[in-house]
Amino acid sequence: MAEIVLVPGFWLGAWAWDAVAQRLRDAGHHVVALTLPGLESRDADRRSIGLGDHIGAVVDVVRAAAEPVVLVGHSGAGAVIYGATDAMPEKVSCGVYVDSGPLPDGVAVAPDLPPDMVEIPLPGWAELEAEGTSVADLDDETLADFAARAVPHPAGVPREPLVLTNPARRKVPVVEFCSTFPSAEIRELAAQGMPFFAELAHLDVSYVDVPTGHYPMWSRPDQVASTIDRAARQGGVVDGAAI
Repeated sequence: MAEIVLVPGFWLGAWAWDAVAQRLRDAGHHVVALTLPGLESRDADRRSIGLGDHIGAVVDVVRAAAEPVVLVGHSGAGAVIYGATDAMPEKVSCGVYVDSGPLPDGVAVAPDLPPDMVEIPLPGWAELEAEGTSVADLDDETLADFAARAVPHPAGVPREPLVLTNPARRKVPVVEFCSTFPSAEIRELAAQGMPFFAELAHLDVSYVDVPTGHYPMWSRPDQVASTIDRAARQGGVVDGAAI
């Protein structure tokens, strides 16, 4: 069985992975779900936290693992787990990107954020949808829990460009879990060099299509868990069928 490290996206803590983590533990895996620096509570100090701090938190877990780990990143955590893969590619058996992707060198998620912005509060649902972050298939109870538990995201993280230095990162297989956009569209965007997907053109990628919103760990936890389980058992190479 594998050691699996689950890294949440914006506004989320380890709690966001509860349903998926339990399914993976039931399958026999050792699972570590992370709460990244600055996301511990609404009162946390987010003034000096950048992308490097989030990558460093993941690297610490990877370094401590006895065997190579499966790194799973949701949304904005794609840059985080790819940065950790770049730092220690020999300790990562595969990366699973859940409605996410590995950023190329020198690219930031949101480089135009004002330099004096400290944090990004969770927007309203209509604003999220307008920005392309779908909350499809989430019921009112799930949305209420999300709003109650969400923590403002450190603005320094998406403002900071990802720095990659180790070409061995591209030897680590990747699973792209496609929920907001179908895999055919992502493949095309990667071929066109669209920054959020361009790096996929240089990686060994397996695509899995599960049409739903941007939060499949809540709307489709069975499919997310089964994809991670198969990736862990099969060295990061899975077919496109979601179980």
